[in-house]
Amino acid sequence: MADSWAPDSWRDKPIRQVPVYEDIERLAEISAQLRTSPPLVFAGEARKLKRTLGDVCEGKAFLLQGGDCAESFAEFHPDNIRDTFRVLLQMAVVLTFGAASPIVKVGRLAGQFVKPRSAPTETINGVTLESYRGDMVNGMEFTEQARKPDPERLLRGYNQAAATLNLLRAFAQGGYADLHKVHQWNLSFVADSPLGERYQDLADRLDETLAFMAACGLTQETTPQIRETDFYTSHEALLLEYEEPMTRIDSTSGDWYDTSAHLLWIGDRTRQPDGAHVEFARGISNPLAFKVGPSLDPDEMLKLIDILNPGNEVGRLTVIVRMGADNIEKGLPPLIRAVEREGKRVVWVSDPMHGNTIKSSTGFKTRPVDSILSEVRGFFGIHKAEGTYAGGVHFEMTGQDVTECTGGAQAIGDDDLSNRYHTHCDPRLNAQQSLELAFLLAETLKGARIQEPVKKAAARS
Repeated sequence: MADSWAPDSWRDKPIRQVPVYEDIERLAEISAQLRTSPPLVFAGEARKLKRTLGDVCEGKAFLLQGGDCAESFAEFHPDNIRDTFRVLLQMAVVLTFGAASPIVKVGRLAGQFVKPRSAPTETINGVTLESYRGDMVNGMEFTEQARKPDPERLLRGYNQAAATLNLLRAFAQGGYADLHKVHQWNLSFVADSPLGERYQDLADRLDETLAFMAACGLTQETTPQIRETDFYTSHEALLLEYEEPMTRIDSTSGDWYDTSAHLLWIGDRTRQPDGAHVEFARGISNPLAFKVGPSLDPDEMLKLIDILNPGNEVGRLTVIVRMGADNIEKGLPPLIRAVEREGKRVVWVSDPMHGNTIKSSTGFKTRPVDSILSEVRGFFGIHKAEGTYAGGVHFEMTGQDVTECTGGAQAIGDDDLSNRYHTHCDPRLNAQQSLELAFLLAETLKGARIQEPVKKAAARS
């Protein structure tokens, strides 16, 4: 980290996707209040995540990163948090059987309140107002008052994130994540589907495995990993007025950590090497990520990697690829080759959601499940061809029975979208569609695991 860096040095850089607050004095007061508020996460937790991401980087683990597109104040409810956490647990079990390796679980939770927008304003029926930027900035209602950026929302976002993290820690460490309860994790609308039957079969096999382990003396009492799980949080570091006061010096290491989340990422719209968001991120010691869209060329990507991970530290940096199913075959290989040529150590992750957003015939923004699965297949196929490791997936999902993405085992059509279209921003996979993705990934990972010993044997001969 350069000596010139400070939590507020981003203010001297050009910035995009920033709201304009009218009440600057109140914003400063709230910033001061956040600066003295308790941290949401701890530096030791972030360091532990970095170590496990190092295992992902070396092909020894797999990253599962998922959660809400944009958390909302209105839908804040313990049942919603529980259901999203439960689907991620289900997916992790499916992936563990497929990959036969540890699954690093990271939620888009407890801080994902802000979203970049394609335009600063929105016009409806001749009326132009500021775009909705997420509940931590302004309101979704199309009124002048609601769309005005309000600094009070930073405090409400912090408080909701704290409550969410408290519940997530209880779920992860208090027995809810116990593998003996894998049958209980099924949601009702998944249990009645073909995927539910497939999941139940996997759960039965897990029961048999746990019984065998217990006979060998490995029980909940002797092996905490059976009854507990590590679960981390992440969000896009977009609203720097929030991230700056949450950044503190760790008393153990003397390094700066953003205590709003374990992992922070930079979006595709704000990853300018000389921009404010990159400037802020380069100085914090959390694990970092940045999104990669079709417009990023290899030289600029290498420049970003050098800025964000100058020491080439394993586990420090994740590259989240969001090309779109139609662009990934052309766009991804040159990036992989540049990284390999320069010896950069990054975790490669697929975001198959953002590049596959379309407008349905009924006017709803949606994402076809076929396109999502196609991009995932392309991502894994390209890494296999290049001899590199596809390290994980990053996707938007919910435990609610929404109808926001078309297709999948439920065969959701354009006319079905209005039934339960609840997102405040982008369309999300529901629980059944998320499990469908998990089974696809498990099959892919299992195939790679079976083929690897064959390759090694051939190399020895």
